[in-house]
Amino acid sequence: MRDFRLKCFGLILLVILVMCSKFDGCEGRKGRRWRKQKSPYSSAGGKKGKNGGGHNHGSVGGDYLSPALRSNPITEYPMKTAMFNVLDFRAKGDGITDDTEAFQAAWADACKVEGSTVVVPAKFEFLVGPISFSGPYCQPNIALQKQLVTILASRFRHDPLNSFLQRKGLTKFTSRLDGMIIAPTDAKRWGSGLLWWIEFSKLQGISIRGSGTIEGQGSVWWTTTKSDVDPINAELSMKLPQIKPALRFYGSYNVTVTGITIQNSPQCHLKFDNCEAVQVFNMTINSPGSSLNTDGIHLQNSRDVMIHHTNMSCSDDCVSIQTGCSNINIHSVECGPGHGISIGGLGRDNTKACVSNITVRDVNMHNTMTGVRIKTWQGGSGSVESIKFSNIRVSEVQTPIVIDQFYCDRSSCKNQTSAVVLSGIAYENMKGTYTVKPVHFACSDTSPCSDISPNRG
Repeated sequence: MRDFRLKCFGLILLVILVMCSKFDGCEGRKGRRWRKQKSPYSSAGGKKGKNGGGHNHGSVGGDYLSPALRSNPITEYPMKTAMFNVLDFRAKGDGITDDTEAFQAAWADACKVEGSTVVVPAKFEFLVGPISFSGPYCQPNIALQKQLVTILASRFRHDPLNSFLQRKGLTKFTSRLDGMIIAPTDAKRWGSGLLWWIEFSKLQGISIRGSGTIEGQGSVWWTTTKSDVDPINAELSMKLPQIKPALRFYGSYNVTVTGITIQNSPQCHLKFDNCEAVQVFNMTINSPGSSLNTDGIHLQNSRDVMIHHTNMSCSDDCVSIQTGCSNINIHSVECGPGHGISIGGLGRDNTKACVSNITVRDVNMHNTMTGVRIKTWQGGSGSVESIKFSNIRVSEVQTPIVIDQFYCDRSSCKNQTSAVVLSGIAYENMKGTYTVKPVHFACSDTSPCSDISPNRG
């Protein structure tokens, strides 16, 4: 009887052990499946992205994925990205050799990989010619990371690069610039009809960050524009392009520029055209007051833009807001010398211009021609509406408040009856000192300014 009981007990114990073993195994498999499904970093079994697959080149942080797994793109942001160092593409970084082709080659590979990073390493000087980085056919979220480097403009003319960087992650595309970029000064090396030096085109989520400097060497352009003879190459019978932004963004979404310095641009320092969701902050723009037409930041056909905590000194508008702009917020900015913050000129050559929902607040102006200004040409059409200027401090500003519907930048302009309509403009808490007169209003007789709120506070 005792033996029978022991056998029964042993049998029961064996059954319990088998059941526990099966239970643990199911839980273990269930746990592995749960982790696999939750992880955004494995592409196995994931949905295919609309851009198709890409290939990974260079060094990759984290677990290396096999080619089979990499054939299906991940759908979530990775914590680690593929790295493409320009030195691995035969860039010299000696300040003498032209490294434009190396940058182009690095980008060509990075362009195929979603979330990749182009690395420009520290302690090197790279000569790079006029370049345009565009990305309509690249994988999204690629980055250019510049670590304490100096990038010099090439002494030779090169075709523009096909595309630039983008970065995946919480910050989207990121370009790290901690060194210096220097523009060439020879007209031959720029070519004809080139309207920019560094261009970012058709990108989604491009971010330029760092503590470096973009040096435009603009004194050559300023001298050339003022002179009838090209002092650099008179035999070319041509001048350097009159409009050459140092840094231009075109047709891009989710753009950030922060930390860097742009100085001595040939003309406009930083330009956004047809862009959306733009942030500019904690950066410096610097050109002497004696320079020529050196706008700080130029906005055109762009919306949802925020500019803040930025220092600007130049010879023209610190911020110029042109046609097609809406939802612009500028605050905590230092401006001077320069022409202040301007909307316009709008309506030139009988064109239609529309600007709306502009806020400028908490700005210090010092030694500027105007403070906040709206300027339109005679003969134009369209509207400027919902504008607010508040908490503006002016010091030694010629004319702090200006509305001019007869704007003319030459000796004389033809009188015309049509005009851009101005309405819904508010001034609040503007204080400080002026050198000529505090306010200048010149409104059209046929389309007079309306709903203008006087300075309160």
